[in-house]
Amino acid sequence: MPRPNWLSNPWAQNPWFETVAVAQRRAKKRLPSSVYGALVAGSERGQTADDNTAAFRELGFAPHVVGTQPERAMDTTIMGQPISLQVVISPTGVQAVHPDGEVAVARAAAARGTVMSLSNFAGKSIEEVVEANPNTFFQMYWTGDRDVMVQRMERARAAGAKGLIATLDWSFSIGRDWGSPEIPEKVDLKTAIRFAPQVLARPRWMWEFGRAGFIPDLTAPNLAPPGGSAPTFFGAYYEWMTTPTPTWDDVEWMRKEWDGPFLLKGVCRVDDAKRAVDAGVTALSVSNHGGNNLDGTPAAIRMLKPIADAVGDQVEVVLDGGVRRGSDVVKAVALGARAVLIGRAYLWGLAANGQTGVENVLDILRGGIDSAMRGLGISSIDELTPEHLVIPDGFHLALGT
Repeated sequence: MPRPNWLSNPWAQNPWFETVAVAQRRAKKRLPSSVYGALVAGSERGQTADDNTAAFRELGFAPHVVGTQPERAMDTTIMGQPISLQVVISPTGVQAVHPDGEVAVARAAAARGTVMSLSNFAGKSIEEVVEANPNTFFQMYWTGDRDVMVQRMERARAAGAKGLIATLDWSFSIGRDWGSPEIPEKVDLKTAIRFAPQVLARPRWMWEFGRAGFIPDLTAPNLAPPGGSAPTFFGAYYEWMTTPTPTWDDVEWMRKEWDGPFLLKGVCRVDDAKRAVDAGVTALSVSNHGGNNLDGTPAAIRMLKPIADAVGDQVEVVLDGGVRRGSDVVKAVALGARAVLIGRAYLWGLAANGQTGVENVLDILRGGIDSAMRGLGISSIDELTPEHLVIPDGFHLALGT
């Protein structure tokens, strides 16, 4: 049997990482500064992005000293699809942090028994991603006219997508206090020369794309018209910005047109959650767009319980925002979430070590969930209630009541 690498060379970096924070540090070292800056994101002063993670630290646990259960179940379903843990991949745009991008993420999700969600701003096609993970949801923004949206839904349905995610929240905030990264519209010779200092400073990232035989083209293939070329990311972004904003009638139309499992993402208010139920959604995501939307919106976990209390017996409620540990997942489930969606966490894993890095992140979260369940003395994730938590006064924020 060959010796482990750390015995052969004790100075070699272990490709495995033990926390999401380590994955983030490795991603920062590996990626060109503009690419890493795009992952950090956030808007304006970053108040909401910071609160998404900080709010979890305000919640504590009330553990038992005895009563550990020998087996702890964390499997459930989301919009009819079985998942082996309460963590689902959230849709994010062009994943130029690794050559395999969304396909690597889809494979990792399949290997760990969970659902992949693909953005219509993704860099890989819905057909490629469904092939890698049949349990895929397709995410759409309200962009383009209705005929165009129907064409995109039909393509996703034909590819085998199991559900639709509608993301409608966006305020187009601009200006970050720490500076916004430069993202080119396309990569041509002029662009390559301008970005050369950043790229040359990260040779491992450059080497991976060189070995794959291509450079990121920053296009959105899932928005290509039939027989046409994929628009650039900024071409797609412009279409989104110039599309009239939707009404609740539009939400109901979209849900009926899809005629299948339908999740509305970006819900922050109780009154909006009730309107979503009236529109016939299958599920809703309590989310503030990862802090990339209207800065000053509370952390998603603060808004979760009031929404779950109001509509959780009628639709599935999930949480998206700030999850970095398995204990965060447990806190969200205790407050009424059926599952959580993760974004930055898996992107840092992808940047750090490709598909294996995403699997690593999911394993970290699974281990943290199991550890918290063990300490709380429960045998099933379904047993969690707010009584398992230490919740400070004023933590929950019921908006729109």
